[in-house]
Amino acid sequence: MSVSGVFMVEHNPVSDPSWQSEDAPDPIELGFLGWVLVILRGLPLALLVFGGLFVLLAIRLIERPLYGVQRPVTPFISQFVCRNAFRILGIRFRTSGALMQERGAVVANHTSWLDIFALNARKRVYFVSKAEVAKWPGIGWLARATGTVFIERDRKKAREQTRIFEERLKAGHKLLFFPEGTSTDGQRVLPFKTTLFAAFFTEELREFMYVQPVSVIFHAPQGQPDRFYGWWGDMDFGPHLLKTLGARRQGTVELIYHAPAKVSDFENRKALAAHCEDAVRHAHSLARLEK
Repeated sequence: MSVSGVFMVEHNPVSDPSWQSEDAPDPIELGFLGWVLVILRGLPLALLVFGGLFVLLAIRLIERPLYGVQRPVTPFISQFVCRNAFRILGIRFRTSGALMQERGAVVANHTSWLDIFALNARKRVYFVSKAEVAKWPGIGWLARATGTVFIERDRKKAREQTRIFEERLKAGHKLLFFPEGTSTDGQRVLPFKTTLFAAFFTEELREFMYVQPVSVIFHAPQGQPDRFYGWWGDMDFGPHLLKTLGARRQGTVELIYHAPAKVSDFENRKALAAHCEDAVRHAHSLARLEK
């Protein structure tokens, strides 16, 4: 399958449903102290995120004419913002495993909007997202500013998107995908969609491409349900943000980086997807058992 074909299949709205839990999301109960924490954490977090965005955009005005697609400075700003966001929230952050040095992509399981902060905090990456996200207030602005690659479902633009995809990878950008195609409650890893991995087997990419699987594990605050940080299905962003800001105790986010897989070592997309899925699921399951 061509890269263009991958773009059209992977982002088909019919084949990309949101995961739904059999149990309703846990009720949000903040109380007086919770609302105090929302203010004490929310204000500095907003200053950090939007202040960082302002600085990033100002530097990008100079960086883009000089370096084009290359971003030698601004990714460090994103990394600084994301790492310090966890300090403000009080969420502990730990990682293990070596970062991939080769050119290629990163794939991870998807639990929450917090994944984006976590994965950016350790490694300078660029997310791949559906084009609709670019129009979302707030999140869309941040996504565009930080170099997110937006994929449209319009076949007329598939060739242009293929060119952008290859240009970014050849420039050394680590593009990050969530192959599950949806977020969950963090208690499971869904099957990886294999169509995405076909893009890595084109003649232009196969010989130099590596893919690094990453397991993202959220450990809930003491006394809270295991799925405390999960954000899935029809859950609104606002209430989940308030719940996270207002938590009296916070938990931990853990990233486990696995050995990069060389694309040319695999026969096809299904074999590569299965390898990455197994690595992510095995470490995710072990981490949950060790709690």
